[in-house]
Amino acid sequence: MLVHLALSGLLLLQEEGQAYIGWDPRLIVKMSAVALVVVAILLLMSIWSIGIMIDRAITYSAARKQSRIFVQQVAGALRDGKLDEAISIAERNKKSHIAKVVATGLSEFQAASSQVSDAELIEAAKRGLERSVAIVHAEMKRMLSGLATIGSTAPFVGLFGTVVGIINAFKGIATQKATGLSAVAGGIAEALITTALGLFVAIPAVWAFNYFTNKVEAFDVEMDNSSMELVNYFVTRRSAAKK
Repeated sequence: MLVHLALSGLLLLQEEGQAYIGWDPRLIVKMSAVALVVVAILLLMSIWSIGIMIDRAITYSAARKQSRIFVQQVAGALRDGKLDEAISIAERNKKSHIAKVVATGLSEFQAASSQVSDAELIEAAKRGLERSVAIVHAEMKRMLSGLATIGSTAPFVGLFGTVVGIINAFKGIATQKATGLSAVAGGIAEALITTALGLFVAIPAVWAFNYFTNKVEAFDVEMDNSSMELVNYFVTRRSAAKK
C-alpha cells in the first residue's frame, strides 16, 4: 500500500511538469542534507543485509553438502567400530554441522576411562554433545540478528526521511507564499522516496531472516537426532564390550 502510494505520488509530480521529479537521479541533488543522510544510511543497510544473505547462503549450502557426504562415510566407520577413522572423517568435513557434533561426542567417548560406569560415560557424552550443539547453533545463527535489526529498523529510518520531507514541503509553502504543487513537490518527493526505499530495504531482510531461521531450526533437529543416535551407539558399543 505504501509502495503504491509512493509510486502514485511520484508519477503525479512528474505529470505536473516537474522534470526532475520521479525516479530521475537528478532528484538526489535536490534533496536536503538530512534526506541524503537517510538515503545513505538505507543504502548501507541494504549492502550490509545483502552481504549477510550471501554469507549465510554459502555457509548453509556448504554445511548441507558436507553433511550428506559425512553421514554416508561415517556410517561405515561406526559400523566397523573404527572411531579414529570416524573422527578423521569429521575433521575432513569441518563445515558440516553434524560432523562437528559427532566429532565431539566420539572424542568424549574415547577419552572416558574403561573403569567409568556406563551411566557416567553416557552422562559425560550427553553433556559434551549438548555443549557442541549449542556452539554449532550459535555459529549457524551468527549475523542473523543483523537481518532482524535491518528488517525492523529500516522502515523507521525511511519514516524519519518522510517526516523530514513533509517538513520541507511546509517550508516550501511558507517560503513561496503559495499552496500549489510546485511549492511542495520537492518535499513530497523526498518523503515518498525515503518511504519506498525504507520498505525496499526492510522487506528482503525480513524474508531472508525468516528463511535462514527455518534453516537453522532444521539444522538443530538434525544435530539433536544425530546426538541421540550417537548416544544409542555408545550404549550398544559399551554393552557389547562387556560381553
